[in-house]
Amino acid sequence: MQLDPTAFQADPELIGALEQRSTPVGCEADRVLFRQDDPASGLYIIHQGEVALKMDSPAGHPLLTTTAQPGSLLGLPGLIGNQPYSLTATARAGARISFVGRDEFQSLMQSDPMLTMKMLQVLAAEVRSARLALY
Repeated sequence: MQLDPTAFQADPELIGALEQRSTPVGCEADRVLFRQDDPASGLYIIHQGEVALKMDSPAGHPLLTTTAQPGSLLGLPGLIGNQPYSLTATARAGARISFVGRDEFQSLMQSDPMLTMKMLQVLAAEVRSARLALY
């Protein structure tokens, strides 16, 4: 199953607000950002390059793959739902990525309701993409 890579992309205003509260993640070589079933500790922003995403069955068989592009937010469903990450994300060498921890994310969402709405738009796009992939 293949998800639409644009499903993870966010409004530039939202990206800018998150970036102000983020820390850079070094990606000189390929780097696993998070693994499926890891506790969701924060959100990753892709500024440049790409990130491979995959989901495996409990038996370890691939169920879903896609590639996220610049402007994408990764880890959002787990962070908002306080659940483990549902995918494994691997940044390709040379990607420019930043990380927003749970506390910074929650503080930002509480301070600006309009950004919360923009975040919900990203979640809705992910849900639509998953449903279309199943169809």
